[in-house]
Amino acid sequence: LALSMMLASGVATAADIKVGVSMSQFDDTWLTYLREDMDKKAKSYPKGDGVQLQFEDARADVVKQLSQVENFISQKVDAIVVNPVDTAATARITKAATDAGIPLIYVNRRPDQKDLPKGVVTVASDDMEAGRLQMQYLADKMGGKGNIVILLGDLANNATTNRTKGVKEVLAKYPDIKIEQEQTGIWLRDKGMTLVNDWVTQGRKFDAVVSNNDEMAIGASMALKTAGVEKGSVLIGGVDGTPDGLNAITKGDMTVSVFQDANGQAVGAVEAAVKMARNEPVEQNLLVPFKLITPDNVKDFK
Repeated sequence: LALSMMLASGVATAADIKVGVSMSQFDDTWLTYLREDMDKKAKSYPKGDGVQLQFEDARADVVKQLSQVENFISQKVDAIVVNPVDTAATARITKAATDAGIPLIYVNRRPDQKDLPKGVVTVASDDMEAGRLQMQYLADKMGGKGNIVILLGDLANNATTNRTKGVKEVLAKYPDIKIEQEQTGIWLRDKGMTLVNDWVTQGRKFDAVVSNNDEMAIGASMALKTAGVEKGSVLIGGVDGTPDGLNAITKGDMTVSVFQDANGQAVGAVEAAVKMARNEPVEQNLLVPFKLITPDNVKDFK
């Protein structure tokens, strides 16, 4: 009986497309939404013509991520999705997948490598655009002058580099806006809080906190609140448009954010994996646009 049941269940999933997904880390708020939305998208395919995702947590470890990809290859999955730990260290992942002839999709973070080979696609957003949108809004609010502090994400991510590049591209037009401090809070709320708390304690004066993500921005607002700084007197900008970020804008704890579309990236990545597994054509670089979130339009994102 057990054998016949196994056979029956095997038949039901015989046509399923199997996709291995290596996430850089599970304990990141925004990446959790990305993961959940990929799962939802996979489950939306009809039974018997479905998609099975196998998620693995690389725990911010480049070596672990490569070995997860090698395991997917030995399992003969139909496609591999990777949210890279380090965008400068993807060459071996790319080579392993292309040598095995397995389609590879990089999601959310584009490898640093300029030209990716055939059979490798990226689904991401232009991080420089996020930095430009965020800083332009803050510069206008500041009247083009004042001091800012920058909270950087993980320095191994080109999202950090490019969002900050976008910020500095805008700053080039405003010689009267000075960068007072610039340090990494590695995307984390408590690190953003600690850094801003330290700067306030040191007596540093700044008119805006420019954060590479919402989590660190929320940490910054918590530190300023604890220090008794009047709400709204220091502008705070984030990136991502997470539910917590949207609530912070609604409450006036954050000035602005930039919506990074987790669902758009998730759907794009799963659809690309399915099409590539079926040998259907896909766009090699799918760009999901960023959108500015202000107190005026925050309700549209909820």
